[in-house]
Amino acid sequence: MTTDILDAAADPAERSAPLVARLVEAHGATWVGLATLADFLARPGDQVLFFHGDPVRFPEVLDVAVVLPELNKAFGQRFGIGVATRADEDALAARFAVARWPSLLFLRDGQYVGVVPGMLDWTDYLAAVQKLLDTPASRVPGIGIPLVSANSASGCH
Repeated sequence: MTTDILDAAADPAERSAPLVARLVEAHGATWVGLATLADFLARPGDQVLFFHGDPVRFPEVLDVAVVLPELNKAFGQRFGIGVATRADEDALAARFAVARWPSLLFLRDGQYVGVVPGMLDWTDYLAAVQKLLDTPASRVPGIGIPLVSANSASGCH
């Protein structure tokens, strides 16, 4: 295996649209993969993890990549930005129950807050982000043991 192949495989921007990579290069975002997730989750305060996917399949990705830094400015740089690496994006999405691309996953002190899926109109984005910034952290939807009422007709015991 040549060094070029190793370098390409280690490049977190690989298969990402230039506008997505620009979030890291020009706007202070951080690439987040499985190997760096713990560091990202250890960051204090509000963080947003951008799930972008393939811009050919999901053209809204490019719009969200442009709007995300503007949203951060509108909220006084209140949140840090992470960008999921394409190599680990599916695994990260499964961990946080992200089911649509593009999506913005909001975390606070490493804990799940919520997701804003897709591209929205500016005023709708502002409202959605404000709501999540005001929402307490909770568990990831669909993760955990489901509770069943003691009076449930389908109880197993």
